[in-house]
Amino acid sequence: MSSSVQSVAISAGISARLHDYAELTKLRVTSLILLTAWTGFYFAAFKSGVSSFSWTLLHALIGIGLVSAGTAGFNEVIECETDSHMRRTATRPLPAKRMGLTHACIFCSALIVGGATYLCIACNALTALLTLATSVFYLGVYTPLKRVSPICTFMGAFSGAMPPLLGWTALRDHIDFGAIVLFGILFFWQFPHFYSIAWLYREDYENAAIRMLPVVHSDGRSTAREIMVYSGLLVPMSLLPTYIGMAGRVYLFGAFLLSSGLFYYGLRLALSDLPADSPRSKAPARHLLRATVMYLPLLFILMMLNVA
Repeated sequence: MSSSVQSVAISAGISARLHDYAELTKLRVTSLILLTAWTGFYFAAFKSGVSSFSWTLLHALIGIGLVSAGTAGFNEVIECETDSHMRRTATRPLPAKRMGLTHACIFCSALIVGGATYLCIACNALTALLTLATSVFYLGVYTPLKRVSPICTFMGAFSGAMPPLLGWTALRDHIDFGAIVLFGILFFWQFPHFYSIAWLYREDYENAAIRMLPVVHSDGRSTAREIMVYSGLLVPMSLLPTYIGMAGRVYLFGAFLLSSGLFYYGLRLALSDLPADSPRSKAPARHLLRATVMYLPLLFILMMLNVA
């Protein structure tokens, strides 16, 4: 084999390995976590009268990113067998046998411990403790509950809503009401987002014995009711930043439109009165999912552009 062919083969092998690590650590999800953590840091910086771009921000994103990536990977270690039964996850590196469980376990443990230690040294102990607690709660409570009860979505929402609060404490070293408001927005947003995903992939979850609400109650009514409740609560929660002095009137108007729009797509799914196992119900569920994906970045960008 010529040296050029060998170089191409080596490059292809490295690229494939890096892709596996990106899949293991759920790079896209980790990126979203870092963006929401930066949002929390941004508002903490504004409240403190300091720059939102600093070495502290870099340290916070590195530490939070390492723990988030390690947690995502450890979740795949725990759910390796479950992932092998679902079409959308069967090609991940662990169920596809492209990576060993022991290797993944050691790698992800190093990311979690290293990230928490880095946060403690470079930021503060509070952020390190909260980030580590979020990881432990996600892996120790939410992940096993997925095979037990639909309450897993509610419990998992606590971990999922933590990133902006972590970004806030990385700078302020304590929790203010503004951080709690950002936590609340992300907490309520997760229900229409993850229920629409569970609706779309109901068959996959059922095959893997994951007890998501659309699986347990296939008529879809319980899921639609939950979507309506939490997307309804999201409307006033999303307006709070203006009333506590974090954002201005432009944000207030935009947040109302965005949250009302999200509520509308949830209502469309609910009014379709179609069972979750009906192929016709996939279209309104997909529309809701797209609305939730667009909602969060637009809301936070608007909030940051119209900071009070």
